[in-house]
Amino acid sequence: MPATKPPAPVQLIVGEEELLVERAVSEILRAARAVDPEADIRRFRPAELTPGELVGYLSPSLFAEGRVVVIQGAHEAGKDLVAAIMAYVAEPADGIVLVAVHAGGARGKQLADDLRKAGAAVTKCDRLTRAEERADFVRAEVRRAGGSITAEAVSVLLEAVGSDLRELASATNQLVSDTGGQVDGQAVRRYHRGRAESSGFAVADKAVAGDRAGALEALRWALVLGVAPVLVADALADAVRTLAKVGAAGRGDPNRLAGSLGMPPWKIRKAQGQVRAWRPAGLATAIAATAQVNADVKGAAADPAYALERAVLAVVDARGTG
Repeated sequence: MPATKPPAPVQLIVGEEELLVERAVSEILRAARAVDPEADIRRFRPAELTPGELVGYLSPSLFAEGRVVVIQGAHEAGKDLVAAIMAYVAEPADGIVLVAVHAGGARGKQLADDLRKAGAAVTKCDRLTRAEERADFVRAEVRRAGGSITAEAVSVLLEAVGSDLRELASATNQLVSDTGGQVDGQAVRRYHRGRAESSGFAVADKAVAGDRAGALEALRWALVLGVAPVLVADALADAVRTLAKVGAAGRGDPNRLAGSLGMPPWKIRKAQGQVRAWRPAGLATAIAATAQVNADVKGAAADPAYALERAVLAVVDARGTG
């Protein structure tokens, strides 16, 4: 059996997606423990660590035991601590791994840049802000769990669960386990029926489709089950904005339009079918209604539920007008 490869002595984890950051740190720790099961693991924030203490933790011991030192929030490090970090990076010790976890913003950017230049192993953990990135995450989670998932199931799961990666990871792994590894749209609906039918996305879909009774019913269920009004308002606004963008782009191939519109092909294809019933004046009215309800649910209105109902009805009535 070949020997397990030890992790690089200097590691830089950059980004704000907490789940991905945690996994990156865990993978480094796993690799270190695979080489040395007794490796010592230390975690600190800059405020908990003096430069002298860091030097001590990064110095080889007489018994040469493995060690991993993780600095969470390395972007918060002061000048002296940064100097101690870079001094170690210039001459790393065998068996000792320094992991700097950096948020990736402007604060402490020089440290991240210097670590890159010094040859640190870099793991990027940027936030997944686009729907297609979250879809890729779901597909990767399914593969990681040893299963497969259909394109329809990915979109249904995203609508049912939302954008939180922890919830998506948990739901995905549960689906793979419960279905024997073959995840399709029907399975997602079966296991997530309550959430899928009461989400903000369900309210928005029925509203832009002109289904007055269905939209109001979905809204009431969403509020009863605790969906935050701001999430419903966001879903409603996103649905209307999507129709406006797709309508303005014309009838092009969804796969070709995906890059310029910044949304996945399945979402464009769905909107192309919906927007045929809409006219520009109706879209303008709906956009105004969703902008108003966005302010309402954030404090402008005394009753967010009533404001949402009024906005849903405005969007339903706007369809086909103008």
